[in-house]
Amino acid sequence: MKLPNGYGSVTKLSGKRRRPFIVRKTIGFEIDPENERTIQKFITIGYAKTKSEGLQLLAEYNKNPFDLRAGSITFKDVYEKWSAAKFPTISKSNINGYNASYKLCRPLYERIFKDLRLADLQSIVDNCGKNYPTLRKLKVLFNQVYDYAMKNDLCQKDYSEYIDIVKYKNKNPNRLSREKFNKLDIERIWDLSDDKYYQIVLMLIYSGVRVSELLDLKKENVHLAEQYFDVILSKTENGIRKVPIADKVLSFFKSWYESNCEYLLHTEDGKHFTYRNYYDSYFRPLMENLGLSQTPHCCRHTCISMLAESGVDQTTIKMIVGHSGAMTLTEKVYTHLDIGKLIEAINKI
Repeated sequence: MKLPNGYGSVTKLSGKRRRPFIVRKTIGFEIDPENERTIQKFITIGYAKTKSEGLQLLAEYNKNPFDLRAGSITFKDVYEKWSAAKFPTISKSNINGYNASYKLCRPLYERIFKDLRLADLQSIVDNCGKNYPTLRKLKVLFNQVYDYAMKNDLCQKDYSEYIDIVKYKNKNPNRLSREKFNKLDIERIWDLSDDKYYQIVLMLIYSGVRVSELLDLKKENVHLAEQYFDVILSKTENGIRKVPIADKVLSFFKSWYESNCEYLLHTEDGKHFTYRNYYDSYFRPLMENLGLSQTPHCCRHTCISMLAESGVDQTTIKMIVGHSGAMTLTEKVYTHLDIGKLIEAINKI
């Protein structure tokens, strides 16, 4: 098939080459003074293993042309060109995943892409403080961006294939403690429970909810007289449930309920908590004040442990905390514990 005039060409080079097809485009004409002939001036867009791959590369260039002659193309420029071609072909969730990984690459944004080396990429992995699944997504992004850059002749070597994330597979040096609170820790928090933000820590410990479930809880879903609240937004199907309010923390729920905010919990100025705001500005400083390193998830882990130690059966524990995929079919079909039984169970801790 003949390509349109001015579209560009894909030509196979002679000799044995890994990428034998050159993709190029005419940018003008000039007179050869020696032969007095008109000759074409080309720019090389890239090289490809097959002709079909070359045609795809040419199509991508015509759709999103970039200056191949400039030595100032940054990591950010390459990402934007790659994403403009990639994002229309993938789902929104995949787009969000790539964008999240891209944010970790901030130190590279203004770096000249062709000057980047393995050490620059590995530094992002080593210093971003993320766990193995997130690092795996980050490496996929680097692989994709470098594949695009190699096809478009923006760099000479694909350093992304040498990035080491395996060393973080079973450990993460930046991971915070996942240990439960011991009895002494909990007693120290109770000693400070006049502070309404320490009260939230106890509300988490004595309910077993995920921190997002409590931060997103609206007062319309809190039933103080019946002593429970409804979780209507959760990361799992089993997470949609009724959660009993323990006698020990009922007064805290009542106190927070008296505020004017539509959400049960809120910031000092009455605004809805985001996780990052709550963790950075409230939870972590409270833990540092006690010399502890626990995370909000440790409250949930502590509740589950205390329920088990108090002799509460596993089915009831699963119903209270909404374990993802934890309940058997028999438990789901035949277990209908009323809220009174759940309150009785949570009061054992």
